Amino acid sequence: MNRSELGAALRALRQASGQEAKAVARGAVMSTSKLSKIENGRTAPGVVDVERILTALGVSEEVTAEYLAAARAEATEAVAWRLYRRLGYHRKQQQIKALDHSMTLLRLFQPSLIPGLLQTPEYVRAVLSRKELSDDQLVRTVAARLDRQSVLYDPAKTLRFIVTEPVLRWLLVPPPVMAGQLDRLISLSRLPNVDIRVVTLTAPQDDVPGHSFVIRDDRMVTVETLHAELSVTDPRDVALYVGKFERFTSAALAADAMRDFLSALRDEFLREQETGWPAHTPSPNPGHDSE
Repeated sequence: MNRSELGAALRALRQASGQEAKAVARGAVMSTSKLSKIENGRTAPGVVDVERILTALGVSEEVTAEYLAAARAEATEAVAWRLYRRLGYHRKQQQIKALDHSMTLLRLFQPSLIPGLLQTPEYVRAVLSRKELSDDQLVRTVAARLDRQSVLYDPAKTLRFIVTEPVLRWLLVPPPVMAGQLDRLISLSRLPNVDIRVVTLTAPQDDVPGHSFVIRDDRMVTVETLHAELSVTDPRDVALYVGKFERFTSAALAADAMRDFLSALRDEFLREQETGWPAHTPSPNPGHDSE
C-alpha cells in the first residue's frame, strides 16, 4: 500500500469495523467532513491523522504498523498555525491529548517556554493570550490544555522534560506568579513517572539549544516554528532528536539539585514582588504554542 491508497484503505477498515463515520471522527478528534475527505482521497492524511483514526477504530498493532509505514512515506509534514487557528486552538489541544494517550514515553526539550503539560493556569493564560482569541475561545483553550495535564498522573506513562535556565527567568507573568510556576515544577518533579531537568547557563555544554521539540516514543517528533508545526517520522531524523535530548540530559540538573536550583530562583522572584511589576501587553504571535 502506498500513501495515495491510504484514504480508501482507511474507509475499508472503518466499514469492516461496522462503525459510523461520525463516531470514528469523534474518536479521532476531527470533523466528519475531514474524515470523509481523507477516505475519498480529497485530502492526504498526515501521520497524526492516520494514527488517530486507527486508534479510534481499535485495530491491531500489526495493522497500525502497516498503515503508519505508508503514512510515513513523506517523512516531514508541516501544518501552518493559521490552519490550527481556523480549526480552533482548543481542538488542537484535544488532538495532542489523543497523541499523549497513545504514547508510553514522552521526551520534551524546551528552550523558550515552560512546557504546556507543566504550566499553571496563569501561565497557560499568559501564553495563549498572545493569540488574539475571543474570550470564549481563550477559556475553552485554557481548559483544554489543563485537561491534558491528567497524563502526568498516569503511571503507565513516562514523561521526561528538559528546560533551559532562561525559560525559568523569562517573565511572561509577574514575578510572584512565576514563583508559583516554579513551585509547581518542584511539586511535579516528585511524581515517580515524571523527570524534570534544568540546563543551567553555567554548566559546560557541547551542544546548543536550537529550538523546542517533543519526541513521542521513538516514532515521531513535533517541532514548533514561527509559522507552522512540523511532524517528523523518518527513523533516521527521529534518532537525531533523541541523541540531542540525551546529550542535554547528561548536562542538566536533576532530582534534588534541580529542586534546590528552582527553590533559590523562586525565592528571587518572591523578593521582587516588593518592587512592583510594570504593565505589559504581550505581542500577538500565532506560533510557539509549546504544546
